[in-house]
Amino acid sequence: MTIDNAQLTIGGRRLRAGKGFFRKALAVTSYDFRLWRRNPRIAVTFGLAFVLCFLLSDKAVRFSLEYKTTMQIVESFVWTFGDSNSILLASMLLLLLFADMPFINSGTPFYLMRIDRKTWLAGQAMYIASATLVYLLFILGATALVSMRQSFVGNMWSETAAILGYSGAGQKVALPALVKTLEMSRPYACMGTIFLLMLLYALLLAFVMLAFNLKKGQIAGVVSAFAFSLFGFLLNPQTIKAIFQLPDELTYKANVAVGWLSPLNQATYHMHNFGYDLLPRLWQTYLIFGALISLCFLAALRASRTYNFNFTGTDE
Repeated sequence: MTIDNAQLTIGGRRLRAGKGFFRKALAVTSYDFRLWRRNPRIAVTFGLAFVLCFLLSDKAVRFSLEYKTTMQIVESFVWTFGDSNSILLASMLLLLLFADMPFINSGTPFYLMRIDRKTWLAGQAMYIASATLVYLLFILGATALVSMRQSFVGNMWSETAAILGYSGAGQKVALPALVKTLEMSRPYACMGTIFLLMLLYALLLAFVMLAFNLKKGQIAGVVSAFAFSLFGFLLNPQTIKAIFQLPDELTYKANVAVGWLSPLNQATYHMHNFGYDLLPRLWQTYLIFGALISLCFLAALRASRTYNFNFTGTDE
């Protein structure tokens, strides 16, 4: 790191006074990614993510081996992360990935000499979005790797999917909406939708954590993320039905209610309206997630104005 009267150089990027907002924010993002080098926490996060994908995908892979059928290469991802519990488990690892939030390090005081807090926070938001995307792409690749020995890449559902969808043999493995998935979509389109839903949910979790971290402190940020996840876990149709012993005529109403109220259920593919119920449609979910993420970013921006930066103990 070097600093003089004209410019600031950190991590190989120069920040000149008066340069564009986006360029300065991108420099902050780039510096945060440079801290991944030789960082054991990052390695542990991605290692645990691979183990999680292996464990969650194992049932589907063993089912395919047992029936001696092939799989489409993204079907393992579709079946695994079409379930809310799998989404929840994968998103919890983001707490480890973003354990150093709000990402104050030895370079932060030098950045703040040349940029304002708004630009710094924009750079952190870009880092959160980019890191989350990288993490989910790794999960997608890991699930494909686990099942690739008996997979093909053509954009059509496999014989394994047909067995899971049109018989009762795979009820514990298959996506609950697999039959309508087979009839209304193709593998890559379905995978893209599930991936986007996971991404939006993970981003909302991360930005909730960031907003509380800046407002109340690091412990409050972690607690808020756990509370957000617990809310989604408890607000589950099966859980509510079991707790309140709802009759069948009220079960559907409870299912619709939690489909709208719970971000975790909104991130679940089969908890959407595909033309014949009152659950949210996909475009409505996208708008809701977009609005909530924007609100969290605005809350974080407001909190950053009074945030007390403490550089004691930052790494050199």
